[in-house]
Amino acid sequence: MDTVGVVVWLCVACMVQSSDVKHGVMSRGKSQIQPLLEYKQRSPLQTDVVTILSRSHGDRNVYPSAGVLFVHVLEREYFKGEFAPYMKAVHTGDSSNDPITFNTNLRGYPDRPGWLRYIQRTPHSDGVLYGSPTAEYVGRPTVIEITAYNRRTFETARNNLVINIMGNEEFPLPFQAEFYIKNMNVEEMLASEVLGDFLGAVKNVWQPDRLNAINITSALDRGGRVPLPINDLKEGVYVMVGADVPFSSCLREVETPQNQLRCSQEMEPSISCDKKFRAQFDIDWCKINLVDITKVVTVYRERPNPGPGVLPDMWGYDPPSEAMESRDYFSDFVVTLAVPSAVAMVLFAVLGYAMCCRREGVEKRNMQTPDVQLVHHSSIQKSTKELRSMSKNREISWPLSTLPVFHPVSGEVVPPLHPDNYETTSMPLMQTQTNLQNQVQIPQQQPPGKWYS
Repeated sequence: MDTVGVVVWLCVACMVQSSDVKHGVMSRGKSQIQPLLEYKQRSPLQTDVVTILSRSHGDRNVYPSAGVLFVHVLEREYFKGEFAPYMKAVHTGDSSNDPITFNTNLRGYPDRPGWLRYIQRTPHSDGVLYGSPTAEYVGRPTVIEITAYNRRTFETARNNLVINIMGNEEFPLPFQAEFYIKNMNVEEMLASEVLGDFLGAVKNVWQPDRLNAINITSALDRGGRVPLPINDLKEGVYVMVGADVPFSSCLREVETPQNQLRCSQEMEPSISCDKKFRAQFDIDWCKINLVDITKVVTVYRERPNPGPGVLPDMWGYDPPSEAMESRDYFSDFVVTLAVPSAVAMVLFAVLGYAMCCRREGVEKRNMQTPDVQLVHHSSIQKSTKELRSMSKNREISWPLSTLPVFHPVSGEVVPPLHPDNYETTSMPLMQTQTNLQNQVQIPQQQPPGKWYS
């Protein structure tokens, strides 16, 4: 029994160990397969999400008011559901970093309306549509087509933004002030928190019952220069606000003669309420613009009658029909090519006749030339040939004037070949370097000194 018990106990232990091994293997297999199963389970979910959140054929409606600043942020997170998950990004968790850019245009047109602007600094930042709707667009829906481009997978997604501009009874506000902020970029100023802080500071200075931001414009759109990439310099932004009460005394301080003189001298004016802005906004008070619409005289100008080539001012564009009358271009061909070619052929014929058919020849020229002139000319040619043949046969050395002045090895000065009393009147111009008659040998001269022996 003891032997049988031992055997049974060993069998039970082996079975338990094998079950533990199987459980461990299965657990490890599940841990290795789990990401793939999660991805496979997540893929249809992602497909469903793309199908649910896909707004390629949907429209998003917004209702801004005329004369009030409109800001719409194109969030990258909103458009990420439009793109299928990137295979590499699923394992690395880097899918949220896809570079996405946007293209916006009015439906049926290549660009946006004149009052609407768009800005996006980098493909990893959100885009912003902003502007101030005008009264002429009230009651007329403006459809903006927004196309998102994934710069890593080269996928695109399209969404429509329908801007329904509402009428404003208080439009426009009678008193408007435009501030130039030097330490801000336009996308920074469009943030709701920053814009709210600025409007709060203006409200504390102005104390109006109603205050609205009318428009925001980058300084680059006003002819400003791009700042250097040093010291965190900003482009600058113009912010126009409107109110229903007259300007405060603080804002009127810019119009004083003392501050106008300081501005003309490019000095900072003295404004009592500048400390309320200085903590966050660096305002150039010399560029502030105060406008009272109640005192502005409207000048009506008659619009000139457009010519036949100018399209009428209408919302749609009606292109011409494809059934156009045929046009004969034979006359244009004759005027453009045939006439210049004919003139060129005539000129070529005249030039060829003058050069080839009007040549006199050497015999005709000699017959018309007097004999004395021909004899004189032939004698000159004969003498020239004789001198050239003689110059080829003479064997003389180079003239003395071409001999070196310094010794080619030692570099010392070479003394003259003839003494000072040597008669040179009978010396020929060309001499040989050897067998010179009456040549006096002069010893070589050396400079005096103890260093020479």
